[in-house]
Amino acid sequence: MIRTTRRGWWHGLALALSVPLGLYLIGALIGAIVPFGVSGAAPGGQDREIGLLSGPIHYDVLLPLDAETRARFGFAAGAGLRINHPEARWLVIGWGAREFYTTTGGYTDITTGAVLKGLFGDRAVMRLDLAGPLPADLDIQRLSLSNAQFELLLAAISESFARDAAGNPVWLADKGLSGSDVFFAARGRFNLFNTCNVWVGNMLRAAGLDFGIWTPLPVSVRLSHRLHIAP
Repeated sequence: MIRTTRRGWWHGLALALSVPLGLYLIGALIGAIVPFGVSGAAPGGQDREIGLLSGPIHYDVLLPLDAETRARFGFAAGAGLRINHPEARWLVIGWGAREFYTTTGGYTDITTGAVLKGLFGDRAVMRLDLAGPLPADLDIQRLSLSNAQFELLLAAISESFARDAAGNPVWLADKGLSGSDVFFAARGRFNLFNTCNVWVGNMLRAAGLDFGIWTPLPVSVRLSHRLHIAP
């Protein structure tokens, strides 16, 4: 009888995992390359500038903190977000897995449980934070929108919030990542195929922009921006 060595077992496992991982990565690149738009918004313009803020595994959307944005997301002040602070210039907003967002102080604190729950399905949350003037060397992709597209973007982001019976966003009193951020319940569930970066793509397409049809990874967002928006 032939015994399977421990080394052979690990080799077989690695080989078995490499196939779906490879297919996932290929799909993430193809999804970024293939553009798709879902809105009949007015043609792009130079009225408003937004940003996509890159992290190691996650993108946030940067919204200029003008009167319209403050009015739309003013409810966050009730959760402690100082949205009317005179030095605040940008609203940082993203969608993600609750376990990851609310149990880790940073990427070095990520637990195996949070990763597995995110991969296979977790409740989603909206994270809101503030930023002042942006450093010149900050890793962001900038986008110019018409007023009509900006309004569509704000509406799509607003629709991402879960709401109570009275129609109000549901504040979650969870510990944040930065000490100044706040969390609200979100629609949908986070998983391997519906990530924070997929949400970013959904929001941009809802604003009438051509963007990759499926953008699960940061590289997907970056590539899609370069191919379909930056030119």
